[in-house]
Amino acid sequence: MKRNLLLLIVATFVLFGCKSTQPEGNFSNIEHPEWVKNAVIYEVNIRQYTPEGTFAAFEQHLDRLQQLGVDVLWLMPIHPIGEESRKGTLGSYYSIKNYCEVNPEFGTMEDFRHFLEAAHQKGFKVILDWVANHTSRDAKWTVEHNDWYYKDSLGNLAVQYDWTDIARLNYENQDLREEMIAAMKYWIELGVDGFRCDVAAELPTDFWNDAVSRLKEINPDIFMLAEAEKAELQYDAFNAHYTWDQMHNWYALAAGTIDADSIANFYVNYQNRSGMPSNTIPMNFTTNHDQNSWYGTCTEMYGPAVRQFAVLSFVVPGMPLIYSGQEAGLDKRLEFFEKDVIDWGADQGNMADFYRELIEMRDKHACLWAQPWGGVMAILPSDRPQEIFVFEREVEGDLCLAMFNFSDQTVTFNVENHLVTRDSEFTLPPHGYHIIFSIGECFGSCDECKEGCDCGDCDDCDDGRKCEGCVDCDHNDKSVEAKEKTEVKAETTEK
Repeated sequence: MKRNLLLLIVATFVLFGCKSTQPEGNFSNIEHPEWVKNAVIYEVNIRQYTPEGTFAAFEQHLDRLQQLGVDVLWLMPIHPIGEESRKGTLGSYYSIKNYCEVNPEFGTMEDFRHFLEAAHQKGFKVILDWVANHTSRDAKWTVEHNDWYYKDSLGNLAVQYDWTDIARLNYENQDLREEMIAAMKYWIELGVDGFRCDVAAELPTDFWNDAVSRLKEINPDIFMLAEAEKAELQYDAFNAHYTWDQMHNWYALAAGTIDADSIANFYVNYQNRSGMPSNTIPMNFTTNHDQNSWYGTCTEMYGPAVRQFAVLSFVVPGMPLIYSGQEAGLDKRLEFFEKDVIDWGADQGNMADFYRELIEMRDKHACLWAQPWGGVMAILPSDRPQEIFVFEREVEGDLCLAMFNFSDQTVTFNVENHLVTRDSEFTLPPHGYHIIFSIGECFGSCDECKEGCDCGDCDDCDDGRKCEGCVDCDHNDKSVEAKEKTEVKAETTEK
C-alpha cells in the first residue's frame, strides 16, 4: 500500500504540479473575463421560485441573493413553450416555441428588461439557458422552415430520446445556423451576459466556434457554459463545462461503492483521460434542475454528507453551482411540468448561512479561485487512503490544506509533506471536512475541542468550545511558519 501511495503522489505532482502556475499541458484559446475568477453560479427556476412564478416576483429576491454572495444568475429557459405534445400541464421549459420572445407565464418582455437592469445594478451577471438543439413541435420554424429539421422514416419531424414534445434541428443547413446566431445576438444586444447551452455536444463544434466568435464582437466578456463534458468544445467556444463524470463519482462515493483512494485517482487521471484544456473551467455541482427532478434530492443522493460534498464543490478546482432552493435546504424533487413552489421557510439546517460562509471563504482565498487564477490541486497521501482525501492548493502565497473523511466513522490519520501547519496527525468526524489556510484561518469540522480556543468555524463543538486543530488561536506560530514556507516555495517556483 505504501508503494501505491508513493506512486499516487508522484503521478499527482506530475499531472497537477506543485506550482502556482498552470501545469504543463494543452490550453484553450479562450480568455476568461476577469469577473469569472471567483464567481459562483446560481441556477434560477423562475416557475418554481415564487407562488407567482414571474420575473417581477423573482426580482424581489435579488437583495437576498446579493447578501448570499452569488455572482451569476443562470435562468432556465424563459421562452414560450410549445403546446403540441406538451408534457404535463405547463410543459417543459426546453420545448422552445420562439427564441426571441418570453414565456407569458413569466411575464412580459418589459418585465424581463426591468429584471435584467435591476440585476445588473446589483452587480449580477445574467446568463440564459439556450436550447439550440431542438424546438417545440409547433414552433414557427416548423412551418416556415420545415427543411431545417431532421425527419423520421415517415417524413415527420424527428424526436430525440424520449423528448416527444420537441423537433430536432439539423445543423447541416447553413440558413438555420445564421438564424440561430441571430437569435442569440438579439439577447446579447439586450444586455444578457452569456448562455448556458443545453446538450451542447449534440451540435457541431464548428457551429459553436462561429457563434461565440460573432457574439464576442458584441460583448467580448460574455460567459459560455456547455452542458457537455467534451474537450473540443472548450478550445474556442466555451469558458466552462459540466462535470458529469465528477458528479457520478461523488454519488458513488456518498453511497460507499467507491472509496477516497478511488476519488484521488479520478482527479489524478482526469485531465489525461478527458483531454480537457488546462485553463478551462469545470462547473462543480451537487445538484441541478435535472438531478433534483429526475434522480433525487441532495439528501437522497448524499445522505448525511450533504454539507461535505457542498464544501468539496467549492474547494476543488472549478466554479461552484447552487441550484434554486439549495440555500434553503430544498429537500423535495420539484415537479418539472407542473407548478411546484420552493418552500423558502423549510431551512431547518441554516443552509443559507452555510453557503454564505462558503462563498465568503472562496472569495477571500485566491487559491480556491477558478483557473487560471486559482491554485492547482496537489493530492497528498495519508495513512488512511480508503477513508481520507487530502489535497493542497496554492497561488501567490495563499495556501490551503483541504481534508475530507468520506467514511461514516471518526478517523484519525497522518498526512506528511504539507506546508500549512506543523501538525501531521488529524482527526475528522464521520463525513467531516476541514480546510486550513496558511494565513491562520480554518473552515469545517473540529480535530478536537479545547477550552479557551477562539479560532471559530467549528461545526461539531456543541458546548461552545472551539477546535484546536486550526492554525489560528495558540497555533499562530504555525501560521507564521507556513507563510514563510509558502514564500520560499513561491520564490523557488519563480526561479
